[in-house]
Amino acid sequence: MSACPLTAASTSSLEYESVSLVEVGGDNGDSAYRAFKITPNGTTMKAQDNLLFPSVLLSGTRKLNVLRSEEWGYEILPSRSSQDSESGTRTGVRTSTHPLFPPLPVYGPPTMLGRIKNVISRVTSGILSLSFLSAIVVGSVMHSLPAFASDTLKRIKGGDPDASRPFNKIEKERAKERKAEDAGWEARRKNPTNADREDLEIGGKGTSNRKLAGGKDKLLCDIGYYARRVGLEVEEFKVETEDGFLIDLQHVFDPDDPPYYPNEGTEGDNGMKRRKYPVLLMHGLLQSSGAFCVNDDDSLAFYLCRSGYDVWLGNNRCGMKPTHTVLEYSDPRMWAWNIRQMGTLDLPALIDRVLSITSFKKVGLVCHSQGATQTLVALAKEQRPEIGSKISVFCALAPAVYAGPLLDKAYFKFMRVIPPSMFRAMFGIHAFIPFMMMMHSTVPAKIYGVLGYRVFWFLFGWDDRLWDKGLRDRFFQFAPVYVSAETLRWWLGGFARHKCILSTQTENQEAEEEEERERERERRGGDSTPETESGEASPTPSNSSDQVGGGAWYDDRCPPVALWIAGNDDLVDGLRLLRRFAKGREPFVDLVHAEVIEEYGHLDVIWAMDVVEKVFVELKEVLWRCVDDDVRDEVVLPRGLRGREASEE
Repeated sequence: MSACPLTAASTSSLEYESVSLVEVGGDNGDSAYRAFKITPNGTTMKAQDNLLFPSVLLSGTRKLNVLRSEEWGYEILPSRSSQDSESGTRTGVRTSTHPLFPPLPVYGPPTMLGRIKNVISRVTSGILSLSFLSAIVVGSVMHSLPAFASDTLKRIKGGDPDASRPFNKIEKERAKERKAEDAGWEARRKNPTNADREDLEIGGKGTSNRKLAGGKDKLLCDIGYYARRVGLEVEEFKVETEDGFLIDLQHVFDPDDPPYYPNEGTEGDNGMKRRKYPVLLMHGLLQSSGAFCVNDDDSLAFYLCRSGYDVWLGNNRCGMKPTHTVLEYSDPRMWAWNIRQMGTLDLPALIDRVLSITSFKKVGLVCHSQGATQTLVALAKEQRPEIGSKISVFCALAPAVYAGPLLDKAYFKFMRVIPPSMFRAMFGIHAFIPFMMMMHSTVPAKIYGVLGYRVFWFLFGWDDRLWDKGLRDRFFQFAPVYVSAETLRWWLGGFARHKCILSTQTENQEAEEEEERERERERRGGDSTPETESGEASPTPSNSSDQVGGGAWYDDRCPPVALWIAGNDDLVDGLRLLRRFAKGREPFVDLVHAEVIEEYGHLDVIWAMDVVEKVFVELKEVLWRCVDDDVRDEVVLPRGLRGREASEE
């Protein structure tokens, strides 16, 4: 499917007469606006006024359920009867939903009364969510006081509070280098040479001195600025999703060695060999593509670009600046989405745009945390598995698939147990705590960086022990971003409750029991080979809705998968995902690489000071190994490949 919005002339859409809902909202009471078009994946609805907004359950879903029942081998049970959207009478149509992806609220076109209600909702939820955020900030500050007092006492006694940090010596050396670079830049600015003047006049894009070309080190929410500091450039594109969102796509390239695209009409000095293989990077929850660009030369985006790949940075809908072709920020329809839309709509749109520009058939996909989540959701056989044919390899860094023990903390439990109505009353039906973004634009960057780190440290237990502490404030200039309240409700509700993105509580319990039986057999010296009966729920008829989606998640359209698991990660349980693949519970998944870095936390897989040696080098080689043979002769061989890969040319 294309990345453009659905049109009335679309031949791939299905026609329905009315909308039936399980959960509705807005001005229309318990009925939604009449719809007549929907994509085959059931992800986008077009109403009579030509507005596009997320999917709802239609009166024709029974036909889809019959097809799914035939494929899965058991009957999909109805959730409840639907109600005709115009007559208000029960149609008797039986519909069903996946227990892991409950229906989103649906809002009709705004009316005067609806706008007033929205304003009231935004004000009340703004006050309540700000109170919640304030409690978190205060809690994080109070939690930081003992460590701050201890460090201050050490300094008073003449000690080094950072002496126990693993990379303390290297950190101090880098800090001196950055200070010298800043001083050198100031000297050049005051007494510039002709080359310096050229650099300064074009905004630091010159390459005569790469380290100084970006100017004095600043704290900015600007990927291009950090790219120029290492001699690279960034160009930006807007990508339109099928439901009308405009999302940001950034292209990182070396101005001295730009990639060649056949549709540009020129081959350059090296002909076809100037083509570089495209790689798309997707970020984690509440982050943006800037997370891959804040660590100078050790940033993942810059490292892959320097290695000879054509690097593209994807973002999800809304991001730093919410934009839609039709809907406005205040319209609740603009915020009726969650991880499913991010996977089935945003990701395909980004992939299609990269392939369209580069003229390749496949792209290497590298995802961190939530980026891996939306990809694994999209690749599931009942979601949008056809995108697997466009991915040469899917590299997942700290994939968020199974929940870790961190989600059992009191404040996460509170957000999990409150009913949807209370959640929406507290956090609204628009953006999740938009005051965070207001702080981003008003609070001084240094203070914002410190607060950002302390809040994330308090909530998720992430620390800077393995990071370059001198760059830490940079890391939090690109987070958080705008995200819908419904997305956080999915993470803190459905995911936290079921402990998995694609398995229910029942299935997880059965899998745990089977794993325990396997471990017991191993302890007794029995055959440890996984049996054909997996620990996942078998796709047999059942009266429990928790059986929906049981068995293998993926079919033969799934691309090769590579995993980098953080062994010291309390937010997600990457080891469990690795066991699922390794024990053959996903027979169609080709696991081409799996590595567990025991000392790494959730963010260390992209920010640790030794991440190049422990992750990026192998990642670069996995990307190359999975490039199709007929494409290798057309692209530049990445630099620094080891062993067999390096000797191919």
